[in-house]
Amino acid sequence: MIVVGIDVAKDKHDCFIVDSEGTVLFDVFTIPNTLDGFNILLDNIKSVTENFDIIKVGLEATGHYSYNLLGFLLNNGLPTYVLNPLHTNLYRKSLTLRKTKTDKADARVIASMLMSCVDLKPYTNTLYQSEELKSMTRYRFDKVSERAKLKTSVSRLVTILFPELEALVPSLHMKSVYTLLSEFPSAQHIANAHLTRLANLLSETSKGHYGKDKAIQIRGAARRSVGSVMPAKSLELRHTIKLIADLTEQIDEIETEIKKLVDATDTTLLTVPGLSYSTVAMILAEVGDFSNFATPDKVLAFAGMSPSTYQSGQLTNCYAKMEKRGSKYLRYALYNAAKFVCTWDKTFKDYLAKKRAEGKHYNVALSHAVKKLVRLIFALEKSHSPYQPVV
Repeated sequence: MIVVGIDVAKDKHDCFIVDSEGTVLFDVFTIPNTLDGFNILLDNIKSVTENFDIIKVGLEATGHYSYNLLGFLLNNGLPTYVLNPLHTNLYRKSLTLRKTKTDKADARVIASMLMSCVDLKPYTNTLYQSEELKSMTRYRFDKVSERAKLKTSVSRLVTILFPELEALVPSLHMKSVYTLLSEFPSAQHIANAHLTRLANLLSETSKGHYGKDKAIQIRGAARRSVGSVMPAKSLELRHTIKLIADLTEQIDEIETEIKKLVDATDTTLLTVPGLSYSTVAMILAEVGDFSNFATPDKVLAFAGMSPSTYQSGQLTNCYAKMEKRGSKYLRYALYNAAKFVCTWDKTFKDYLAKKRAEGKHYNVALSHAVKKLVRLIFALEKSHSPYQPVV
C-alpha cells in the first residue's frame, strides 16, 4: 500500500508519499494551489505506481480550501480519504509529548494515520456531489439566522415607537403589519394618518382579514400611545423591514434550488410527516453518504448528539451530557425535525409523551425522540422505501 498525506492550506499544499513498509518515496514537497501544482502531485504519484488500487490519499476536511484539490483527485480516480481535523489533532498528540505542529509534520501525521486506521471510509463521488446541497443548506441557514436577528430589531424598535401595537395583532412579523410600519413607522405617523388609507392598506395586505374596524382600533391606540417620536428610529425601522423583505425573497429563491437538489436524490425521507424539504436537505447534506455509517448510533455521534462518557475508578458520570462535537448544522436539523415529527406523527408523539411521563425534562425526552428518528432515517435511506406510519 502506498499512502499520500496532504496538508491543505489556502495557497499551497504540503505532500508526503510513503509505502506501508515505512519507506519514504517522496519526502515532504510543496505544491501551489493551481492546476500545475495538482499535476505535479499526480505525476509524482504515477511515478511511484500506475496501480491506483494500492493508493490511499488523505487530507483534512478544511472546508473550501480543499474542495478543488479533492475534486481533482476524485476525477483522476485516486482513492481519497477526508479526515476529521479533530481526529488528526488527537492522533498527532498521541504520537509525541512535544508541541510540534507544522505543515510538513501534519502531512506526515496524515499519512501515518491513514496507515494505522483501517476502518476509515474513502470519500465518494456521492459525498462530493452533496457538497452543492451542503453549500445551499448552510447558505440558507445563515440567511434565516440573519433574518431572525432583523426581526428581533423590529420588535425592539416597535417597543420604542409604538409599544401598544403588539397587543393589537397576532404577530408583529406579518405582511400587513410590516406594510403598515413601512408607510407609517411610528405611533405619531399612524395617529395622523387618514382612516380610509389605513383601512385600505390593512385590507389589501391582509387579504380582507382586517378592515375599517382594525384601522380605527390601531389609530385610536396610536393617539393614546406613549411611543417616542424619534425620526432616526423610524428610519431604522423602515430600512430593517426592507432588509427583511429582501432576505425573504433570497431565502425563497434558495429554497427553490434546494427543492430541485433534493428531488434529484430520490430520497424517501419526505414521506415522514413533519419533515420539510429544507430539513431533509440539511440532513442529507451533512450526513452525505449513509453507507459510510455502520449503525444509526454512528450517525448520532457524527452529529455530536450521543451522550458523553466519563468513568475513572469508582467515579462515573451520573448525568451524561450531549457531546456537541460534531456538525452543528446536523444537530440543528435533527433537533428541529424531531420537534415537528413528534407533532405530526402519532408514533413519535406517543413516544415523546411516554418519556415525559417518566419524569424526563422536555429537552431530554426530545433527545430520545431524536435517537428514534435517526434510526428511522437510517433505515429509510438504507432500504429506499417510504415511511409506513403505524395506524
